[in-house]
Amino acid sequence: MSKTYYTEDHEWIRVEGETATVGITNYAQEQLGDLVFVELPEIGRSIAKGEETVVVESVKAASDVYAPVSGEITDVNEALAGDPALVNRAAEGDGWLIRLKLSEPGQLDELMDQAAYQAMVE
Repeated sequence: MSKTYYTEDHEWIRVEGETATVGITNYAQEQLGDLVFVELPEIGRSIAKGEETVVVESVKAASDVYAPVSGEITDVNEALAGDPALVNRAAEGDGWLIRLKLSEPGQLDELMDQAAYQAMVE
């Protein structure tokens, strides 16, 4: 069973066991507009919570995506290289950015659930 958390910087993180999938929220992609480029990190890189991990560029602006928790990157969404707009079409699904192995699962307790995130963006 997976559980999804949200950050104040509009990232989502879906956790299944020790593996987490990270992306930007639908709200974030709406604010950015049409994505034209996604710069993904190297697989195997260790990241710290709050570290700039991915860069997304839209027709309006470039924006950093921060690591919601610390971990090691185990996978990146290669489909985004040829189709960055996949994030616009399915931000919280097939438009995910990275997968990582959690190094400090306790950091999840500092994140919001969906209800708290919805209340923040309204």
